[in-house]
Amino acid sequence: MSKYDVSELDADELNQAIDDTNFPQSHHVPSSNGNRDDGDEKNIRKPSMPLPMKIQNGILSKSYSDDVFAMPGTPRTPRSITTPGHEKCTFHHDLELDHRPSTREDLISDMANSYRMLLSSLGENPNRQGLLKTPERAAKAMLYFTKGYDQSLEEALNGAIFDEDHDEMVMVKDIEMFSMCEHHLVPFYGKVSIGYIPCKKILGLSKLARIVEIFSRRLQVQERLTKQIAVAVTQAVQPSGVAVIIEGVHMCMVMRGVSKTQSKTVTSTMLGVFRDDPKTREEFLNLVHSK
Repeated sequence: MSKYDVSELDADELNQAIDDTNFPQSHHVPSSNGNRDDGDEKNIRKPSMPLPMKIQNGILSKSYSDDVFAMPGTPRTPRSITTPGHEKCTFHHDLELDHRPSTREDLISDMANSYRMLLSSLGENPNRQGLLKTPERAAKAMLYFTKGYDQSLEEALNGAIFDEDHDEMVMVKDIEMFSMCEHHLVPFYGKVSIGYIPCKKILGLSKLARIVEIFSRRLQVQERLTKQIAVAVTQAVQPSGVAVIIEGVHMCMVMRGVSKTQSKTVTSTMLGVFRDDPKTREEFLNLVHSK
């Protein structure tokens, strides 16, 4: 069992996990100019914000499968029929395939047939020259858009966690993000800013962008994506606090429906010291909005 396995947590589980235990105490105290002020003992944060996951001996206490990336709402009924050698398969149900394909590329043929049927349903001729290879292209594109299902947090971090006695804010802002809205299967995109207060451990800076890539390259809603990123950072380095802000443009609002082309959606998750200490939160927000 990997201690980084947070892929299956839906919004309710994330909220429940956030209320379980405590973040380590931080001595990070931002002053009015954004610098630490060690002399003001009244401002030192008392640990009260919970750590977003129960951990026992460094391992998540709740059991999640490492090789199944089920999204919230996916039926997970027990298999009543098992094929020898496939007793643990959970990707398909009884009336479907008996096992998960060895690679997602094995799905291209079936996906291409589905896109071909979709084109026909739209009144198009999938056999005309311009559309001959479109179904296969669309299938490959969809696999790329959702490649996060094949990526795990542990593999992305690749051991890039370092012991460092640093307790000031670390922040990476304006990380480009592209995802797919699970409600309409159209894109949404934007920028992600992540900040955390280390507690004896720091994370390789590029790994913050890797975390964004893992969870954004799935069928998503922006609210859940924000929380997943925050929980993943917490699981990686056990900081004193994590803050994540995403500003996104949703094509389901721009291209259809209300057609509001200038609208943006902003979501945030504040954990630990970022939720408890207004000065720390203000420092983060000021850095996010600075040029």
